[in-house]
Amino acid sequence: MKKFVKISLITLFICVFTLGLSLSLFVGIKLVKFSALKLNEELLSSPSANVQIYDFENRLLNEDNTSSQSYAELLTLPAYTKNAFISIEDKNFYNHNGLNYKRIAKAALSNLLSKSLKEGASTISQQLIKNTHLSSEKTFDRKLKEIALTKKLEASYSKDQILEKYLNVIYYGNNCYGIENAANYYFSKPASKLTLEESALLAGMIKSPSKYSPILKEDMALKRRNLVLDEMNKDGYITEEELVQSKCQPIKLNLQTENKNTLNSYSEAALSEACQILNMPAKSIAIAGYKIHTYQDKEKQSRLEKALNSENFMTADHAGIVIDVKKHAVSAYIGSSAYKILDAKRQPGSIMKPLLVYAPALNEDLITPITQLVDEPLVLNGYAPKNVDGKYRGYVSATEALSKSINIPAIKVLSYVGIEKAKNYASDLGLTFDEKDDSYALALGGMTYGENLLTLASAYSTFPNLGKFAPAKFVEYITDENGKILYHHKPEEKQVLREDTAYLMTTMLTESAKTGTAKALADLEMPLASKTGTVGRGKDNIDAYNITYSPCEVCGIWVGNLDNSPIYVAGGNQPTRCVKEYFKSAENEVFTMPECITEKEIDLVSLENEHLAKLALPNTPERFKTTALFSRFNEPKEYATTFSTLPETQFKVSEKNGLITVTFNSQSHIDYNFYDGKEFLQKASGFSGEKTLTLHVKNNLKILYGFDEKNTKEQTFNFADLQSTQSQKKEEQRSSTKRKWFV
Repeated sequence: MKKFVKISLITLFICVFTLGLSLSLFVGIKLVKFSALKLNEELLSSPSANVQIYDFENRLLNEDNTSSQSYAELLTLPAYTKNAFISIEDKNFYNHNGLNYKRIAKAALSNLLSKSLKEGASTISQQLIKNTHLSSEKTFDRKLKEIALTKKLEASYSKDQILEKYLNVIYYGNNCYGIENAANYYFSKPASKLTLEESALLAGMIKSPSKYSPILKEDMALKRRNLVLDEMNKDGYITEEELVQSKCQPIKLNLQTENKNTLNSYSEAALSEACQILNMPAKSIAIAGYKIHTYQDKEKQSRLEKALNSENFMTADHAGIVIDVKKHAVSAYIGSSAYKILDAKRQPGSIMKPLLVYAPALNEDLITPITQLVDEPLVLNGYAPKNVDGKYRGYVSATEALSKSINIPAIKVLSYVGIEKAKNYASDLGLTFDEKDDSYALALGGMTYGENLLTLASAYSTFPNLGKFAPAKFVEYITDENGKILYHHKPEEKQVLREDTAYLMTTMLTESAKTGTAKALADLEMPLASKTGTVGRGKDNIDAYNITYSPCEVCGIWVGNLDNSPIYVAGGNQPTRCVKEYFKSAENEVFTMPECITEKEIDLVSLENEHLAKLALPNTPERFKTTALFSRFNEPKEYATTFSTLPETQFKVSEKNGLITVTFNSQSHIDYNFYDGKEFLQKASGFSGEKTLTLHVKNNLKILYGFDEKNTKEQTFNFADLQSTQSQKKEEQRSSTKRKWFV
């Protein structure tokens, strides 16, 4: 047994040794090969990166997608600025030769155990090489290239030179390459004037500019900044007193607003998407010579810009987007803000109602467009919502409730569907929810973080596309410097809603564009479906939307401020007028009704009195029926009995001083005609409940009542008999009085 164990251990040692030797030989050969790679001085020194971006007709977009060429010399920076980066990124920067072997070994072991290449163990020198000379693909070849070039870098430049180049090319978010650009953007000052807190903030955010954004995720940015300060204190760069004072300071930004349109241009949005597709920073895309081909339509882009310019938003941030429904492509986009609008999530307000409430309810056969909903005071699980105008309307149709954006019915419908099921539908339309998003406030767009305009407009494209969804993209394809296609957008449609659901949703939103909150679109002679949304905080508005679609495209407009300062805009005003301006020049197409939609005649009396959609009988008068669209999977089967038989009506008739008084129980769908002999006196109709009329009758009182001329009944009362009856009653009354007196 001992001999077997000994042989096994020796065999294992030989295998491990052989494997290690083979691996070392392999790595050595690769490093020798990659040692021939050359450093590019221009790439090491330039903070900018320009990428060639084309529209759908292969024309180069004349939009700048680079930051400025600002450069900060190391000698001009405060010592704590340099030390902040060293403490958090590479504590041994001045002591190693570019590679931290201890960290490399630790990362290698972690990668081996996780069977991935997540851990990088990069020093500042390696990060400089990675961000200037290489793509972001996680392969062993790329890592070995990085090591070879890092050694060359260390041999060619001093530590201070390397640190200076690093600080001037690293990415700080919001199109900021280099610390000078970042200082100017976030604080409106040169890097030489950065405070300790500002330096720590910038040093902390480069690990993940989106995750530690001081604009969108201030709490995360603050924690990260304070971590940098803690590390600086541990490393002896700042005192305990400086640490305490600095950590007590809030984040104070002073955003530069000069380039807010460039920051939110179509090309910038396309470049951001390309970075996600290729998993590499913009600078690496530029270095590789890749070309980005987009879906931008020059004519639509021009129309969208004209539409946004037609309104005065004052200083408010705003954006517009146009989506091609069939291609699932962004045809046009423009925004104005000091921050990338599509990176920001905003509360969607009533824009959520079709996506989260009404479409799921239609698809689950819980409602139809004509379903009657009660608008009344409501308390659900302690939640007491109110309508914007503070009024309650009683019974309203689902279509009216949506088109006029009434809150209470929306919350009721969400309760029918169920919050989790509704969220599942919305998630399939591209929306994302936080785990805290579990209340009925979701029906009104009350989310923890919200959504961006691209995601919302993309979700709406599902309706004109008859229930099929795929997220809209800016980038059609990407080629390398030799024209080889590296990526091609191939939308994978998912049938999230039935065709009938999508079409009925469109009919409901068409009513919004005619008589509802988007009625400013009513005079456009083309079919449009529209929804507005306004988000308030106290008495102020902070977000306003309109998303409108035709059969072939969706146009979405958002107005707000990313710092949540008030705006003097509502969804039905400026955003809707912008949409109207855009669609003025659009093609006039018609929504195609799928075969699974049926049209039925509905009895209006049952709808009003019973609040149920019942089928009208063949003999129902035209004025008492309406046509409504239904899904074949959820159409009414029951016929109304309103006009099946004409009910008998009891009339109480009396005479006094030559006047006839008639009291009866009136029904709104029956006409009551009163005659003096053959002479017509009066008509009563359209009223339910007890009714009393006083008439001048000389001959006989004739009453004709019925649904129409074919279905009538007649009652006649003789005037003389009424007088006689009245006289008899008077005589009986006098006799009764005499008897009482005699007694």
